[in-house]
Amino acid sequence: MPDAPKRILTASRSSRLAGRRLIEIPGDMLEGGGQIVRTSVALAALTGEAVRIGKIREKRPNPGLQAQHVTAVKTVAAICSAETEGLAQGSRELVFRPRERVSGKFNFDVGTAGSIPLILQALMPSAAFAPNRVEFHLTGGTDVKWSPTIDYVRLVILPVLQLMGYRATVTVHRRGHYPKGGGLVTMAVEPQGALSAITLVERGTPSTPEGISHCVKLPSHVAQRQANAARERLSKGGFRDANIAIETYPPSRDPHFAPGSGIALKVKFPNGAMLGSDSIGERGKPAEHVGEDAADKLLKELQSNAPVDRHMGDILIPYVAVAEGRSSIFTSEITMHTLTNMKVAEMVTGVKFDVQGELGKPGRISVLGIGKKT
Repeated sequence: MPDAPKRILTASRSSRLAGRRLIEIPGDMLEGGGQIVRTSVALAALTGEAVRIGKIREKRPNPGLQAQHVTAVKTVAAICSAETEGLAQGSRELVFRPRERVSGKFNFDVGTAGSIPLILQALMPSAAFAPNRVEFHLTGGTDVKWSPTIDYVRLVILPVLQLMGYRATVTVHRRGHYPKGGGLVTMAVEPQGALSAITLVERGTPSTPEGISHCVKLPSHVAQRQANAARERLSKGGFRDANIAIETYPPSRDPHFAPGSGIALKVKFPNGAMLGSDSIGERGKPAEHVGEDAADKLLKELQSNAPVDRHMGDILIPYVAVAEGRSSIFTSEITMHTLTNMKVAEMVTGVKFDVQGELGKPGRISVLGIGKKT
């Protein structure tokens, strides 16, 4: 498999694209964090537009690109043969010039417990429009703080995107938890000619909740206690007999690098919509609290009467921006991440989002996509 960084062109090696128009993106607007970088390069790689991101994370205590952001940009650059400037830790300005989308197999090491799901968020939009099948092998963190878990990717993100025609599979070979990471995940994406618009504004009667509770390098009862606590809390919320699979490993055959645990839950609706939640274990946090936390999050999502949860609401933005036709979604909460992704998508693709709702509350989002084709 090719070493991804070798596919990246630096400014010193190629100046052929130096005269191209650059879309200027303020890195300190709205949410002002690393998401601006990830979404900007994801959409640039997909559309072929060149972007310059300035004032990167300027309001953060440690401004500029951090290691995980550099890795994300390198991975996206690899699948579109991009030329980059300023791609270094601490840099407050980045230029990203995509050249052409490529296919094949790629190995990416996110580093220790760096989030694999966040890297996938940056990679997945462009991968949908690759000339042929794309296969990513990623090493890093599968279940870490401040990031969707890999089970949320499998249980919620991919099934919802499948409604738009997105075709991908995720295989977890080894989980990675803080601080050692070492998780190993394969994602395979089949090319699509285009993505279909999506309408998720109603939901109907929810299914019985389901999910996955896991633990590694820990006694197996940890995963069982997480699941039992989640079932009990969901039962009190009116949902009996939640179907939660248990994933554990006997000590003699546990391939993981560090102890850890977590649980992810979801409910489905007749129209294909679904709501999800997750929670990960921490040192000193009882397993029961982990399960209750995930259940409480899911019950809160259900109370909103929305068919799209707060995290999926912002994850969908790049996809509906490039889909064919008008998409409409009703999300449980319009977050700052949602607003930020919409702003970046408008700047890169030229679409205009219509938002009905306020920050921190449920809201409806609609947009006429650009109808991107391979």
